[in-house]
Amino acid sequence: MSVKVEVGAGGIPHNRILIYGLVGSLILIYLTYLNTITGTQYFSFFGGLAAVAALLWGTDTIKHLCSYGLGTGVPSAGMIALGSGVIAALVGATTGIFAPIVTIIVAAIIGGVAGIMANHIVRMDIPVMIASLTELAIVGAMTVLGLAAMTAGTFQFLGLISGTIVILGFVVETYEASVIGGSIIAVIFMLGAIAIQHSFNACLGPGEKQDRTLMLAAECGFLSMIPIAIISFAFIAFLPALISLLVSVIGWFYTYMRYIELAKRDAYAWLDAQPILEPEGGA
Repeated sequence: MSVKVEVGAGGIPHNRILIYGLVGSLILIYLTYLNTITGTQYFSFFGGLAAVAALLWGTDTIKHLCSYGLGTGVPSAGMIALGSGVIAALVGATTGIFAPIVTIIVAAIIGGVAGIMANHIVRMDIPVMIASLTELAIVGAMTVLGLAAMTAGTFQFLGLISGTIVILGFVVETYEASVIGGSIIAVIFMLGAIAIQHSFNACLGPGEKQDRTLMLAAECGFLSMIPIAIISFAFIAFLPALISLLVSVIGWFYTYMRYIELAKRDAYAWLDAQPILEPEGGA
């Protein structure tokens, strides 16, 4: 039986963050469909913002899951989230305009099954395991789909598996020059997995504060957007890729500076802190 360890009391309720993260990431991913409607690629950066919204939700989910004494389980949760997410995102991408919605449904099924296995087969017996792994699978899927859309300018499967190269002046379609064929999806997997687990892993402890943890999550999200924006120069036009890069850098700089401010605030608050008492009563 796992024992819950209380962390960072107060702040925004988790269910509210869940709603914000789910609805926000869904809307932002659908905004990338404006590329298809307008015949441009200027809206690709919304995919990255969708990933940031999902990562904020995922960070708070990891906080709740790992408050049951799963200190070393924080990185594992990130890998499970993105592993489940890649499968769900690729399946969902084959359904055209319904891709984001189908991705959520498939991810929820995968996460739910993983949670049931963890609790009833591995016998981890954590009360929030099934719900948390379901949430994390959706977070991972939306992160993958969002960053993939940011790279290719679309979340539809055909756009993720097709690319072009020039041979002797002729434009030739090729699978290898695509987001999936070029293994960019693997880069997205690692960037998302690191981003989703790092924030709480870095901030956990008796002085953990929700606003600082979530600000670091946003910073990690924008930081992950930067290499994706750079990679997108190979797949979309120069100006849309440049816009994505500018949004990523500006977002990262702002959230990084805010995180430093919050870190200084919490560090200063500990100057007059009392010793932490051990369960046995010792200091």
